[in-house]
Amino acid sequence: MPALVLLGAQWGDEGKGKATDLLGGSVDYVVRYQGGNNAGHTVVVGDQKYALHLLPSGILSPGCTPVIGNGVVVDPAVLLSELSGLNERGVDTSKLLISGNAHLITPYNITVDKVTERFLGKRKIGTTGRGIGPTYADKINRTGIRVQDLFDESILLQKVEAALDFKNQVLAKLYNHRAVVAEQVVEEMLGYADQIKGYVADTTLILNDAIDEGKVVLFEGGQGTLLDVDHGTYPFVTSSNPTAGGACTGAGVGPTKINRVIGILKAYTTRVGAGPFPTELFDEDGEALRTIGGERGVTTGRDRRCGWFDAVIARYATRVNGLTDFFLTKLDVLTGWEQIPVCVAYEVDGKRVEELPHNQSDFHHAKPVYEMLPGWSEDITKAKTFAELPKNAQAYVKALEDMSGAPISAIGVGPGRDETIQINSFLD
Repeated sequence: MPALVLLGAQWGDEGKGKATDLLGGSVDYVVRYQGGNNAGHTVVVGDQKYALHLLPSGILSPGCTPVIGNGVVVDPAVLLSELSGLNERGVDTSKLLISGNAHLITPYNITVDKVTERFLGKRKIGTTGRGIGPTYADKINRTGIRVQDLFDESILLQKVEAALDFKNQVLAKLYNHRAVVAEQVVEEMLGYADQIKGYVADTTLILNDAIDEGKVVLFEGGQGTLLDVDHGTYPFVTSSNPTAGGACTGAGVGPTKINRVIGILKAYTTRVGAGPFPTELFDEDGEALRTIGGERGVTTGRDRRCGWFDAVIARYATRVNGLTDFFLTKLDVLTGWEQIPVCVAYEVDGKRVEELPHNQSDFHHAKPVYEMLPGWSEDITKAKTFAELPKNAQAYVKALEDMSGAPISAIGVGPGRDETIQINSFLD
């Protein structure tokens, strides 16, 4: 039985939640391995819509154990609020497991995030202001607070005081912000300890044992490939590694145990926040994609920037993640266009470039080279097999598959859980 990584192959918001939920009935564990509540998944079950920000999508599948891995940064207030909201709707959340090594987002991390982004002005990165970046910075600087620290008040106070020694200097002298009181932070954080303690476990051991026992483990990435801190459009990226390699470090599972890597591709392209976006549209087509596709961030509430499908990005995602399959989402949104442009290459300084430019300046100035594909007008939301799609929709999917470098094994033709065409099983 396989261990699978499922991740975004663009700039996030590709529909990973639906893909994870589709597999949920066949999966024993679903693991978030990076990011925090800056990621958002929308999952539609029947007539119910669930917006998940921090919790793994598998929490909606009764037979699945959801896991928050060591690579995730956890805002305890958000975690408990999200759990409470699901419990009120009748969702059983008792099986959740949280790594004791996951880092906690503290109140001062959120403060630092907001004041620094505001200070950047026109140079701002477009963060969600939820403390994600500063928490990862503390982790790398070895001044972070981990989940396990909640259960030792003395250690917690020492670590908070050490972190604030420098941060308070910066807040006061650079940003003219009042100092943060360590004791107040500790008191707030300790208030979460009893509520979280029952979920905390040695998740690395549990997951490795599960894989060795032949159980199916799905590693779920937040954001997307082009937001990876190492392989994305730096500096307009997140603070962690959504790419496939991040699953190994963020969950404590070796790469030889991963069987398949599934990239989620939207049938067009979207992006939230600042940064280069070669196929971005500023016309009625862009507005139509935004409106029909409901392109508003689950976590941020911000309108997403919209553009045509970018095959250069898809090929890049295939390469850096070692993708074995694609799940193509939101094909139904493109219904109604007579012709659909697809970006097959870029023009950079008058030259055609078919791979993502390594130089960020070149990527920033890249102009899309389009190929026009015939569209379709038929409703595809009731299609259950690939053969039931209109011929032009089939041709569009096949063209994207050829351009992207990995087989498209599933197609989303609507927002519902059952509005998916499965071509190849992800679990073979």
